Amino acid sequence: MLALINRILDWFKSLFWKEEMELTLVGLQYSGKTTFVNVIASGQFSEDMIPTVGFNMRKITKGNVTIKVWDIGGQPRFRSMWERYCRGVNAIVYMVDAADPEKIEASRNELHNLLDKPQLAGIPVLVLGNKRDLPQALDENGLIERMNLAAIQDREICCYSISCKEKDNIDITLQWLIAHSRSGVR
Repeated sequence: MLALINRILDWFKSLFWKEEMELTLVGLQYSGKTTFVNVIASGQFSEDMIPTVGFNMRKITKGNVTIKVWDIGGQPRFRSMWERYCRGVNAIVYMVDAADPEKIEASRNELHNLLDKPQLAGIPVLVLGNKRDLPQALDENGLIERMNLAAIQDREICCYSISCKEKDNIDITLQWLIAHSRSGVR
């Protein structure tokens, strides 16, 4: 009965209160950032993705939450832009190709370099290990270890293993993002 009352209250609140959040999506090239945006926006997966040049911005509405997503290119020439787009957001989503062991070290170094920036202190980080549908992909525990996430102490950090292709764990990723919309725009 209490659950029903809470759902009715949530529905009633959604009629009057809209929540917004802003997040930045970063990670090395070919990790699946733009694919992730397309999957959460439309539920559609496509193999034919063109690498992001510079950045793309997209607004996605889920329930009463509008998510403004900055999808930043992952090529080396764009990584210096990451910090600028991460300032003042509700959350940073860091995408990792969990099936490419040769890029894990570079990915770890880029993440830690980004989070060392004083302007980004305290911003929550969601690390997504994409491509879990591939046999050699790291799971959450492997990602936590190889990305040295335990060393990040100055903020909330969360890690999920996902597959944009199979839409695995996209729902819990969205739940995490929606929960962080309630923390308000920084």
